[in-house]
Amino acid sequence: MALQLIQLDQEKLSCSICLDLLKDPVTIPCGHSYCMDCIKNCWDEKETHSCPQCRQTFTPRPVLVKNMILGELVEDLKKAEHSTASSDHTFAGPGDVACDFCSERKLKASKSCLVCMASYCEQHLQPHYNIAPLKKHKLIKATSKLQENICSRHDEVMKIFCRTDQQCICYLCLMDEHKDHVTVSAAAERAEKQKDLETNRQNVQQRIQDREKDVKVLQEEVEAMNLSADKAFRECDKAFKNLISLIEKKSSEVKQKIRSKQKSEQNRVKELQEKIEQEIRDLSASTNVPTYNNLTLQYFEDVTASVSRARDKVKALLSDEWPKISVGTTKADILLPQGEPKTRDEFLKYSCQITLDIDTVITRLSLSDSNRKATLMSRNQLYPSHPDRFLEWWQVLSREGLTGRCYWEVKCNGMVVVAVAYKDIGRRGTREECGFGLNDKSWSLTVSGSGYEFKHNNISTLISGPLSSRIGVYLDHRAGTLSFYSITETMNLLHRVQTRFTQPLHVGLWLPRSAGDTAELFDFK
Repeated sequence: MALQLIQLDQEKLSCSICLDLLKDPVTIPCGHSYCMDCIKNCWDEKETHSCPQCRQTFTPRPVLVKNMILGELVEDLKKAEHSTASSDHTFAGPGDVACDFCSERKLKASKSCLVCMASYCEQHLQPHYNIAPLKKHKLIKATSKLQENICSRHDEVMKIFCRTDQQCICYLCLMDEHKDHVTVSAAAERAEKQKDLETNRQNVQQRIQDREKDVKVLQEEVEAMNLSADKAFRECDKAFKNLISLIEKKSSEVKQKIRSKQKSEQNRVKELQEKIEQEIRDLSASTNVPTYNNLTLQYFEDVTASVSRARDKVKALLSDEWPKISVGTTKADILLPQGEPKTRDEFLKYSCQITLDIDTVITRLSLSDSNRKATLMSRNQLYPSHPDRFLEWWQVLSREGLTGRCYWEVKCNGMVVVAVAYKDIGRRGTREECGFGLNDKSWSLTVSGSGYEFKHNNISTLISGPLSSRIGVYLDHRAGTLSFYSITETMNLLHRVQTRFTQPLHVGLWLPRSAGDTAELFDFK
């Protein structure tokens, strides 16, 4: 129970930037706490000063003062962990990281130092907690792969992450071949990656929950279909039994009438026969014997004809009505996951006609070709004022809001930002509030002669791929998939987003650089 409490406290007293216990903890105005050096380095790298967790911005830059209470709690936790580790005497076993300073039987290491390039058990780790110069050393979870954190060229700790080349580097690399690249601290990049992983995990979890709901709907649909089928079976069986019973009853009645008529005719003929025989006896002495030419025996051809006519009517009725008796089922409104198209022809099955909304276009852009082409002009155009119009950045949104599965293409001339955004993205304000890709309401791909760059929520990812002036965009809104393609002789995937869209998406175009640059939505008609 004590170990569980210690673990819980350690999570609460960890810095979200370096992911280690707080060192010289400071609390910023929004209430979140960080290591003093971590938040200083984070703010030194940016023009704006915001909280890495809640993104709240502070102007001017807050003065950082050590939180004494948090500092004491961290020291108490370290002592508690040391006491627990000492009492347990956990020795290193196969697969464990052993303490480099244990002289006899080695204890299991709890931390590794990126400065000393050694691993320590809790007992030998204490100088790093108590001696001032050692407190500044970077401690991480014990690892047997310390050498992987050392630059092979300069033999220095790699504390910097190069986003341009997507690799860790040391400070000497930063001054050399990575001089003009986009770089951040390795700790900040780790924090961003973990945040992205958590977001992706939540999105995947949400999709699982959505699919579980879909499965439940399908199960309910099957149950409803079974109940409906059983009911129809019972009613049809009852109807046919009633029909058969009626036919059998009518058959019995007809047979009974035939026999009754047969007996009646037999009696009539017998009476007539007896009468004739009596007349023969009475007139046997007479030579003038009368003849009976009016004897008529009534047979049953009319009955047979009536039954035949009834049979033909029933057959005709069944022949006319039978095609109308069909077993239909209602498809559940569930879209099962489908694979993304591969060829351009397959993508074109989902092509949609998109037009640009003249009420959103900034006055520096001119629309043409039935509002499918945007051109950056050197002077403002004359558009009536409208609350949906962009006022700060050279952008425009589509008139159509997209859901379901959609595909479109954009022909780019110059630097063009191809994007999708929610309708409620900002129209005036800072770049972060209104610019495509710089907030959580939009996703963008910048296309230029030097390559591609994807942005979302102001996080940039450089993309490599075949250069092309035609970009294809595929959206599966329900599946939460957004893919960008470079179109050459084939479809070349540049970047794919997996998330959860909460609103319809509008196509966005941004021409950020030079007058004369154009972006044109392809006409699939």
